[in-house]
Amino acid sequence: MYVSVINVKPLDNFKLLLTFENHENRIFDVKPYLSLGIFKELNNPNIFNTVRISFDSIEWINSADIDPEILYRDSVPA
Repeated sequence: MYVSVINVKPLDNFKLLLTFENHENRIFDVKPYLSLGIFKELNNPNIFNTVRISFDSIEWINSADIDPEILYRDSVPA
């Protein structure tokens, strides 16, 4: 299912509260990504908390991003 992310809020423990264009609120756990490539930088809470909307998905200040289909598929209802 392809739905755009319209809002993102960083939460404790490296989780994100995402709002999708279908108005669903879902929680995505970023922890499984924190040992991979550019995502390692997100272990720093100051960088993790820079998450923002970028086009139809999310992006951090270090240019890390995640496809909205993955965000939806791998998140759980809030």
